[in-house]
Order: sequence, then C-alpha cells, then structure tokens
Amino acid sequence: MVRILVDSSSDYTVAEIREKNLDLIPISITIGEQSYVDGYDLGRDEFYEVLQKSDDFPKTSQPSPQAFLDLFEEVRDAGDELVYIALSSALSGTYQTAVLAKNMTGYENIHIVDSLSATYTIKVMADYACRLRSEGMDAAGIAQAVEQLKSRVKVLAAPDTLEFLGRGGRISKAAATIGDLANLKPIITVTEDGQVTVIGKCLGKNKAIAAILRHLDEYGTDPAYPIYTIYSYGAENCAVFEEKLHREGYRTDGRLQIGSTIGTHIGPGAFGIIFVAKAK
Repeated sequence: MVRILVDSSSDYTVAEIREKNLDLIPISITIGEQSYVDGYDLGRDEFYEVLQKSDDFPKTSQPSPQAFLDLFEEVRDAGDELVYIALSSALSGTYQTAVLAKNMTGYENIHIVDSLSATYTIKVMADYACRLRSEGMDAAGIAQAVEQLKSRVKVLAAPDTLEFLGRGGRISKAAATIGDLANLKPIITVTEDGQVTVIGKCLGKNKAIAAILRHLDEYGTDPAYPIYTIYSYGAENCAVFEEKLHREGYRTDGRLQIGSTIGTHIGPGAFGIIFVAKAK
C-alpha cells in the first residue's frame, strides 16, 4: 500500500485528511507560552484573533524525530510505501527531522519531498499524489512526479497590512509603519528556494489586485490543475479579488482560509491565489 503523508502546514482540514486517506504529522505553533496545532485545537479565525492581540510573534515547533520514527517504523513493518510532502526546509526543520528519522529506519520505500512551499500549495501537490496513487503508481514514481511539479505550484498573496511582515523580520518595522501610513499593499510569494518574500508593493488594494493579475498572465495557468483563491481573516477583500479574476476569464475551484504557517506573516485581511503555472 502507498501512503501519502503531509504535515499540518498543508492546511488540510481533519475531514479532508480522512476523506483522502492521508497520514498527518502535526506541527505546533507557539504564541507566547501557548502551543497549538493550527486548524485542530485552534480554529483559523481564533488563530488570527490571538495573532492580533499578542505581542509575541508565533514560532513553529517542528515534530520530534520520534514522531516520524514511530510512523516510519509502522510503514516499514507493514511493508507499505510512503511519500511525505514536507513543509519548506527554508521555513522549518521539519524536512530535516523526517530525513533523520528515515535514515534511522533504514527503509528505502519512504520518499521525502521538500515542497519548498507551504499552505495550500502543499495541498495541490498532495492531491496530485493521491490521484497518481489511485492510478496505481508506486511511491517512487509519485515522489518523482511531485518533485517535477513543485516548482510550478505558485502562491501570490496581498496582505492588507505590512505590520506582520515587519514583526516577522521580512521587512523593517519602520518600513512597515511608513508603508501602512501610505496604504502600501505588498505582493508576497514563496520563492523557488522556499522563502516567503515580498516581490512588489502597490498603492491600495485595486493596484495590488492588478499586480497579481499581471503575474498570473506572465506565468499562465495550467488548466489540468485547480485554482484556489485564499484569504486569511475576513473574506471581503478576497470576494473583490474573485470578482476581478472571473471578469478577466479566470476560473476558480474554491476559496480556502490560510492557516498559521503563512498567516503569521500576512495577518488579517489578506487575499491571494494558488495555481499551477504552465510548463515552460
């Protein structure tokens, strides 16, 4: 049997994990002295409410090597195969921990893919892996196919405020304050080396939407894969964005709420899009 493993940074709901027959490894997030598994023992809206009230910047706590080792030994002892699509190694040590645990098992039929991404881009990869599994592909083939796809899975998002990028050190706090006063809206993405980065700043929401549409046109979208709009806390900005997307002829396959891994950096009011770029 081929098993597909994700961590909680993928932002799957509990119901989806069960429905798609996925394995899950939890990643905790710590805010102040409290630790949570986002989306499981802390709801998404609750997370953003805590984020706004707390002076402490959230930190992810990677799973222990033992958590991976227990699961990997179970896979080995059952004679199963496994593909793990991990949170970006540039954002967390989770990938390296999984590699360490695999080496401890000495079992070759465990394949670990560094997604170099986070949130619903991992969902797109994992859903693709599930599709290949249903078609009878083995774990090695699935891992190779996901490796080939991952650089084309893109996220573009526009935070409503620069405050949380400043708190997380992505930009200076002074630049964040001045930018908010000037109504600057940044455009962020996850780069091909797995980092969350600002790729532009626009004056106001409408120009931010226009900038995302320009990037979409430059990339092109592959119709074989879903397109999801995403939002953080409060979907009003996302609804305006969707209206403009549809007017420009883009279809969307659902609206998804961003969890803590990316939500930490963008705060409430953010909107964006997940898609697979056309192959070059």
